[in-house]
Amino acid sequence: MSINEINLGVTCDMHVHVREGAMCELVTPTIREGGVSVAYIMPNLQPPVTTLDRVIKYKEALQKLSPKTTFLMSFYLSKDLTPELINEAALIGAIQGVKCYPAGVTTNSAAGVDPNDFTAFYPIFKAMEANNVVLNLHGEKPSVSNDTESEDIHVLNAESKFLPALAKLHKDFPNLKIILEHCTTAEAIKTIETINKDVTEASQVKVAATITAHHLHLIIDDWAGNPINFCKPVAKLPSDRRALVKAAISGKPYFFFGSDSAPHPLQNKSTHVGVSAGVFSQLFAIAYVAEVFDEQNSLDKLKDFVSTYGLSFYNIKDDDLVCDEKVLLIRKKQTIPETITDGKDIVMAPFMAGHKLNWSTTWI
Repeated sequence: MSINEINLGVTCDMHVHVREGAMCELVTPTIREGGVSVAYIMPNLQPPVTTLDRVIKYKEALQKLSPKTTFLMSFYLSKDLTPELINEAALIGAIQGVKCYPAGVTTNSAAGVDPNDFTAFYPIFKAMEANNVVLNLHGEKPSVSNDTESEDIHVLNAESKFLPALAKLHKDFPNLKIILEHCTTAEAIKTIETINKDVTEASQVKVAATITAHHLHLIIDDWAGNPINFCKPVAKLPSDRRALVKAAISGKPYFFFGSDSAPHPLQNKSTHVGVSAGVFSQLFAIAYVAEVFDEQNSLDKLKDFVSTYGLSFYNIKDDDLVCDEKVLLIRKKQTIPETITDGKDIVMAPFMAGHKLNWSTTWI
């Protein structure tokens, strides 16, 4: 029997970039338009979000742009953070996590950290662990290429090379909640499953992984020669995509949705030098994912992936929501526009521009 609609409840996208200024004004309302109720906001602005005043004002600005969206906020891991700041921010609920960017691996990551040695931040992690604040990891090592016999690191193995660091962090801070963001490899999926081998229910999960919509669709051939599909971490091999899809539809509570929707002006994606890394998927976020679950005959697992498990990991209750409306997924075709614009200076190309989707979302 064909399914024509599904009540997805309170949906969440646990990895969202909305920038600042005119881009933020354009992009922030698309969170709700794309069928997302709760959005976890990334802190890699210029300069990055590292102070209590900044994160509070950023959230206030976002709330004005999208009053019915529940925003979860984060700090940018850097030398500017202190355990005292983590304690203070957690006490008033100003942040739900801290995002770790290895220096130089992606957009606005120049102020990031050295992923080869996290010990300087162990006092921060201890405070986070005590306050149930999540550590969000961009899980890649920076690229290294030498003429010697030393180990090369590049965009195809950068995630795999990072995984021992994840395992060490979990060993050193077993009660710290950690997310390996935007997984792209079969090795990453296997690592998360190994860490969670004894987990039987969502409340036990300490280390989880987010999976994006675009990585459920793309492989390396789709971005080689196509800058619109270029992101960090890059999409990998067909076998990796199969592993991501299998994890997403598995119903396991340590895999859930984080779009990593990352808007860039079209001119920054169409340059011949220094193409910006990021895929803009926010406007059709839930529909993109529904397409994959439908293809896999796994629509019955979709709510867990885009709602239940993300809310559980971040311990989001009904009282935390600014709007109690639910998302209804309906079987209704829609066509993705070629471009999205604010009618002024910004033009963007959305993910899968021109494609037809079989699913849409509405609010009830």
